[in-house]
Amino acid sequence: MIFNETKLKGCFVLEPTIFNDERGYFYESYNKNKFNDGIRADVDFVQDNQSFSTKGVLRGLHFQSGEFAQAKLVRVLNGSVLDVAVDLRKSSQTFGQYFSIVLSSENKKQLFIPRGFAHGFAVLSNTADFFYKCDNYYNSSSEGGIIYNDQQLNIDWKISKDDMKLSSKDLELPTFKDALLC
Repeated sequence: MIFNETKLKGCFVLEPTIFNDERGYFYESYNKNKFNDGIRADVDFVQDNQSFSTKGVLRGLHFQSGEFAQAKLVRVLNGSVLDVAVDLRKSSQTFGQYFSIVLSSENKKQLFIPRGFAHGFAVLSNTADFFYKCDNYYNSSSEGGIIYNDQQLNIDWKISKDDMKLSSKDLELPTFKDALLC
């Protein structure tokens, strides 16, 4: 597994070592010791989540704050998404900046998003199965979000606005400036 830190400190792209043969492929998608060594931190995942979405679905930007903040390790089991992490750490040199990457079942890359970030993704393929590990349990009273089309962030979601499918909840999220940041 290769760990590449993004421009956002503590946020890493993970590229697996894949073993292919005539039967198919094998790779180790997670190993706690190698993972913690690779990101140079101690993360203990406690919850796994999975979602299925169709083309154009945009989920996000979501975060949990305070004692329920979550770090996430995300990947795509089937399909392709544009995955986005936004740095909400006020003391960070990259506060208010984002990183995006295409995660797919073909490239098998993963993205580690530390606590103090908002996260979202847009489905680029016909369907996508999205899987992620969290290091803290979900708590509805600690959830927050930022509207997907925030002008300050100016995220290119790689899909047209006409093709986007968002929940009514995500359409009502505040701007980056107005969000209650963690």
